[in-house]
Amino acid sequence: MSDRPQRIPMGPGPSPVPPRVLQALARPTVGHLDPICLEVMDGVRSKLRDVFRTKNEMTLAVSGTGSAGMECALVNLIEPGDRALVCTNGYFGERMAEMAERSRAELHRLEVPWGRPILQEQVLEEAARINPSVVAIVHGETSTGVLNDVTNLGHKLHDLGALLLVDCVATLGGMPFETDEWGVDAAYSGSQKCLSCAPGLAPLTLSPRAVERLERRKEKVQSWYLDLTLVRHYWGEDRFYHHTAPVNMLYGLDEALAICLEEGMQSRWKRHHELHEALKAAVEAMGLCYVSPEGHHLPVVNAIGVPQGVDDVKVRRAFLEDYDIEIGAGLGAFKGKAWRIGLMGHGAQRRNVAMVVAALKEILARA
Repeated sequence: MSDRPQRIPMGPGPSPVPPRVLQALARPTVGHLDPICLEVMDGVRSKLRDVFRTKNEMTLAVSGTGSAGMECALVNLIEPGDRALVCTNGYFGERMAEMAERSRAELHRLEVPWGRPILQEQVLEEAARINPSVVAIVHGETSTGVLNDVTNLGHKLHDLGALLLVDCVATLGGMPFETDEWGVDAAYSGSQKCLSCAPGLAPLTLSPRAVERLERRKEKVQSWYLDLTLVRHYWGEDRFYHHTAPVNMLYGLDEALAICLEEGMQSRWKRHHELHEALKAAVEAMGLCYVSPEGHHLPVVNAIGVPQGVDDVKVRRAFLEDYDIEIGAGLGAFKGKAWRIGLMGHGAQRRNVAMVVAALKEILARA
């Protein structure tokens, strides 16, 4: 409705959508097998390879949100009885474990307390002990604002015979993510975070090693809708009908990816990092602390501890009602104990940092 307030989404997602993407979303809808749509799909695949920093042939956008990307990666690469090591230190690691279990994996967890990072040596030690076929980890755990370093995992896990599956829902497009260089075999993201499109598509890429695993499956993929052995023929040269793709979302994602590449990935990563540092300096000057340890802050989702005696809900409500700014609440173990402030994509702007800091000062002054 036209009389609704104009919010500024500064939580853990979705991020603000730039006008160019909104205009792309509003283009006339065509059929999902129309040559216009197929041309857009080809453009999306090409641009996604550049953003993922990969040459992977199987790179596409899953019809669904980031959780669909998560489930797609897991159900395609896990067969019943496969040993899967899932690293958990927050809400989304737990969700990966739940999906792996539903895929009937022999599930092993590497559990680290919420708010603490998962160290690469821990992963490699546990993988060497149990010999999994798949190791899954969240790059940027948005529930706690923790960055898990995955830069040196992939190639070392390959030596153990394992595939590396990485959740980069929050981080793709906002901070360095080098699919090929890091030896990542499967990675998925979401259109609504640092890519600054609307929610509804999940970028996904699979390495040749992962595709080979998929092609050697003995059983059908558990999910028909997310079965990449079928979906790949819609995105590939065959163009076989599989499901009705969200055409206008493809328009939007294509435009959002174009914006990323026009800025340049290195420049985009630098912008997000600099604005995170600006926000961090401002909140620490107010006497506030991050809940994640130094050196492991997630730049795109800043998790800031709620001061003792301050009502988390009242502060977030004041942000929304008085300033039309949305910030996120803590999840799980951090419910009521953290605010999550997103600096993602189009929302990662200096004026937004200034607005959030000014509003937080005013709200805390009267709390």
